[in-house]
Amino acid sequence: MNVEVAKTENQIQDVFNIRKTVFVEEQKVPLEEEIDEFENDSTHFVLYDQNQPAGAGRFRIIDGVGKVERICVLESVRGKGAGRNIMLAIEEYAKKQSLAHLKLNAQTYAIPFYEGLGYQVTSDEFMDAGIPHRTMKKEL
Repeated sequence: MNVEVAKTENQIQDVFNIRKTVFVEEQKVPLEEEIDEFENDSTHFVLYDQNQPAGAGRFRIIDGVGKVERICVLESVRGKGAGRNIMLAIEEYAKKQSLAHLKLNAQTYAIPFYEGLGYQVTSDEFMDAGIPHRTMKKEL
């Protein structure tokens, strides 16, 4: 598995196709909420497994803090380190931007995954797209 910053139109389409599969089809998030006004201001990451797109993530800088968003992997690679690979690639990218902190809004079922990467819960539970979330932060 390898993670790349999505730079070509094909890579960007791979990102959107993975996100549509995971968030829109599996989790029933409305498409208009999933693909939003921040796409063009974000850095997108795509994970390939045997040259096939299998995971994605998005990164933005908001008020000097890196925000990790839209982390998802296809069912076929879940439990095989794909999500971890995406997160580590985003963290390396963030370090190159000289950022000291990262934050994300985790679906509550995924909190243990992010805790295993060193993130700490910093908020009460809230709903986003009908799914319970909590904000988490990590110092780099």
